[in-house]
Order: sequence, then C-alpha cells, then structure tokens
Amino acid sequence: MNLLPMRFSRFLFGLVILFACNSPFTPRERAYYLIEFPARSYQVFDEPGYPYRFEYPVYSRVMKDSSLFDSNADNPYWINLDFPQFNGRIYLSYKTVGGNSVYKVKTATGYRDSIVRNTFEGMREEAYRMTYKHTVKASGIQDSVFQTPLGAGGVYFKVEGNAATARQFYLTDTNRHFLRGALYFDTAPNADSLAVVNEFLEEDMRHLIRTFRWKN
Repeated sequence: MNLLPMRFSRFLFGLVILFACNSPFTPRERAYYLIEFPARSYQVFDEPGYPYRFEYPVYSRVMKDSSLFDSNADNPYWINLDFPQFNGRIYLSYKTVGGNSVYKVKTATGYRDSIVRNTFEGMREEAYRMTYKHTVKASGIQDSVFQTPLGAGGVYFKVEGNAATARQFYLTDTNRHFLRGALYFDTAPNADSLAVVNEFLEEDMRHLIRTFRWKN
C-alpha cells in the first residue's frame, strides 16, 4: 500500500490548522443602535406664577414633578423635561433662598418631618454633594462657573464615565432663587452607548441655561 498520499494529506491538514491558529484575529467592534436625532427647535416655557422662564426643545415635554422629597410651597415649581425617544429626563428642582424645606427623616419608630432652612450656601453645597456622590462610577468630574447675558449664573457639571447622570447644573441669583438641573436616563448607565445622546442633549441643556431668566 502506498502511504505517501495519505501522509501528504495529513501534512497539508496540519499546515492549515497551524496557519489558522496563528493568523491575526481582528475582533468586531461593539456596535450600538443607530439613533436618529430630531432637528433642533425650541419653544418657550413661561407659565403664570412660575418664578422663571426658559426655552426648551419641541421634542421634549414638560411634566410636573411627582417626587415627594419635601412638601413645602416650592414644590409647585418642580418640573421635568421628558425625552421619550431617548428614555431621558432633565429634573428641574426649584427652591427659594430663605425658605424652608421639609424632609422625611427615618427614625427607629418610623419617619418624621425635619424642617431645614434653605440658605444659599447650604443649597450650593447640596448641589456639589449630589454631583460628587457619583464619583464611585465617574472617571472624572469637571465643573465650570458661568454667567449668562440674561443675568443667570451658576455652575455646570460634566460627569465622565458610567455614572447615573452625566450632566448637571444649578442656577441662582444667590439671594432669592435656586434651581438645580440633572439629566438621567431610564437605562443602565453606559458611557459608550449614551455618549452621542449625552452630547446631543447637552446642547439642549446649554440652550436652556442661555435662555433662562428669573421673572422677579
């Protein structure tokens, strides 16, 4: 029996396996769904009785905030901007400098009300604390002070990494009004998949800030 052809076939098969195992492997890039962004257009929020006005995107909707953080008179001015197509929301919480906030405090016998005076320094520290509590997931936080042509001032926070919120800010006149904004998504935080959406909505947040003014 001639074993040469059989041995040659095994030799060729071995070469194929050898080159296949040592050939360079190029992993596929992680892909995300293609997101179609709407054309930018804005409308004015200027409801009677509210102490502020601003412009917001037509592809968002204003909703009254139903969060029960406190039960003081400032709560009627707490609103949210919902972005259904992105599962996103900008929370806007308002407090009067010098007013009172009522918080629920847990005790051994249940919850009780705790009244806290809204000082400018206290609310500013709370805004920083609410932002920097994300340092566990964040890879970095940038804060920048701003003053708009319409007389609104505050601090803008840009949070990097897989934090629950990537953009926050507060606006204040330091002696009467204080408003805090924070962008959240109803999904697990992933900096890569949310990057383009964060960048898109960041421009809307900055437009809100640029057009924001206190009414009294």
